Amino acid sequence: MENETVYRFAVFAGLLMVMAVLEVLIPKRELSQSRKARWTTNLSFGVVNSLLIRLMSVSSVPIVAIAGALMAEHYGFGFFRVVSLPFWLEIVLCLLLLDFAIYVQHWASHRFPILWQVHRVHHSDLDIDVTTAIRFHPIEIGLSMLYKVVLVFLFGINALAVLLFEIILNGCALFNHSNIALPHWLDRWLRLVIVTPDMHRVHHSIERTETDSNYGFNLAIWDRLFGTYVAQPKAGHKQMKIGLPQYYKKALPTKFGWSFLLPFFSNK
Repeated sequence: MENETVYRFAVFAGLLMVMAVLEVLIPKRELSQSRKARWTTNLSFGVVNSLLIRLMSVSSVPIVAIAGALMAEHYGFGFFRVVSLPFWLEIVLCLLLLDFAIYVQHWASHRFPILWQVHRVHHSDLDIDVTTAIRFHPIEIGLSMLYKVVLVFLFGINALAVLLFEIILNGCALFNHSNIALPHWLDRWLRLVIVTPDMHRVHHSIERTETDSNYGFNLAIWDRLFGTYVAQPKAGHKQMKIGLPQYYKKALPTKFGWSFLLPFFSNK
């Protein structure tokens, strides 16, 4: 799809700046670490991951979700290519399917040790703000993209739906990782539909029962349906500790080299 990268980056950069400004104007928590150190590391992951996706998209056999959608359309392969649905309904169902798939992927990354080995790079951040949304190891990003490629091809998901979903996913991740204080009434109503910063912050708690909850990235419905919803952290949002306690020493997660090599360290 033409200009896909441009569309995605424009929305991403715009929302990143908006959330960063809001974090200064209406912060929820006082950050414990240097913003300069954390942002340098987290944004570095964003750059590396963007290069990885670019390489995957221009390889001799493109292995990105959009390419899978276009291939399924070309060969008429997958559920949505063999059923006749109104275009708007197909888009809605595709978005719901992809969102549920990401919920399952996130749940699995906490349940299976080999996946947690990589996913803990994201959870090792000692604070949570908008840049935490892009703090993912390239291995996890690559595996996530391959997972989406398979799903998109098998279900014959529309290329437009894939583009919309990727934009929505990036936007929601930036929003729900942001360190902003929403009014309680607004948070209460929003989380009936989408994952809010307060809802997702619980997921970054050092308390294991809280870490293993609130897996949704976009829609809040999946956690309620499957019993993984926790409304608030026990210690409260301002007193709760963020990250993985075993990595607090010397603020190691703020260092890019250490964070990049974390999946290869013993999970102890």
